[in-house]
Amino acid sequence: MELQEMILVSVDDHVNEPADMFDKHISPKFKGREPKVVATPRGRAWEVGGNVAAGLGLNAVVGRPKTEYGHEPMDYGQMRQGCWDIDARIEDMNVNGVLGALCFPQFPGFGGQRFLMQSDKDLANATIQAYNDWHFHEWVSAYPDRLIPLAMLPLWDMNLLLAELHRVSKLGVHAVTFTDNPTVLGLPSIHDEYWEPFWKACVDLNVVVCAHIGSGVMAPHASDQSPIASWITTMPMSIANSAADWLFASFWQRHPKLKLCLSEGGIGWVPYLLERADFTAAHHEGWTNLDMGGLKPSDVFRRHFITCFIEDEFGLKNLDAIGEDMVCWECDYPHSDCTWPKSPEGVWKGLQNLSKSTIDKITHLNAMREFSFDPFRKAKPADCTVGALRERAKHVDTSEKSYLGGQSPQYDTSRPVTSGDVKKMLAQV
Repeated sequence: MELQEMILVSVDDHVNEPADMFDKHISPKFKGREPKVVATPRGRAWEVGGNVAAGLGLNAVVGRPKTEYGHEPMDYGQMRQGCWDIDARIEDMNVNGVLGALCFPQFPGFGGQRFLMQSDKDLANATIQAYNDWHFHEWVSAYPDRLIPLAMLPLWDMNLLLAELHRVSKLGVHAVTFTDNPTVLGLPSIHDEYWEPFWKACVDLNVVVCAHIGSGVMAPHASDQSPIASWITTMPMSIANSAADWLFASFWQRHPKLKLCLSEGGIGWVPYLLERADFTAAHHEGWTNLDMGGLKPSDVFRRHFITCFIEDEFGLKNLDAIGEDMVCWECDYPHSDCTWPKSPEGVWKGLQNLSKSTIDKITHLNAMREFSFDPFRKAKPADCTVGALRERAKHVDTSEKSYLGGQSPQYDTSRPVTSGDVKKMLAQV
């Protein structure tokens, strides 16, 4: 198999929501109170419930020189158009050789945390419904063979949650964004019976629960003096603590078809986590009273946990310990870890020595199966490869462009940028 023959489906991308997204979708009852983009002293930002929120262009630095990655976009003109415009996004997917994508929200938080924190819960619920309608009817439906729909839910009220889950399911949604640890957001633990109706409904409706890094637990900074490179390095695997919590949950036995996606978490750390989990279950069973239903934790992981990676050569060398049937690829457009427009070249480094059947599973077949996504309804697979998509995107300009808006402080170039530097910059944003 050659690089140009791959078919790439990403299970983790992001959308920087356009300013007019609520105009047609907010309930008339709440017209005028929906989130809106407002001017601030440093640029534009979303206002939600009277509070100005960062996130208009958070980390949307794709296409910039890498020297500008530390400068947060504060206006649409400081980002590639594909960050918020669906037609431009498809062009950017084509030139990157990417067939399909699942896009997480940006300013609401990856799990919809910002709406959860609103004091007016009626407005928050209406806002979530409007967001889902925009995401499905305007973002995904513009290219239904290219995009995997993802919905957010009103997590604070189970009746509202189930109603919205059933509503979006009827539209054809098979993935919802959740949180890696709901207790961090003031919600019941995943081990609490509160969530039982949710797990059951996800199984009944064939819906994947997506827990994105940073959707609850935030990757910790070692100290304000620590080089920011240390934080960036550990960010994907910061979900490991939450993953262990999910791994030992009892509801897997009651819902054997439930699926969880550890979005943007990487895979290289997984083999040791599973080795340690199996050791823990066996070595400490005399006093932990753990009941895994006769399975080892690693068995539970391989049955229920979907993982994904951008580039992860170590993880790909250890697929036998992870399970190749539940591993997917991600692009992470438009964030700084994204290697656009050379994503195929990056992932190929780890895939090239694997069999074609394994490559096909990881690059698209696993994603298609788990997320109920069929991009071949109107297209032949041969027209969906990296080579074919790039052939139709020769007109797309991929040259680096400076979108620097001047909103970020200049870092001291005589030393490594620290966690404290970045915290100060984000506080100003």
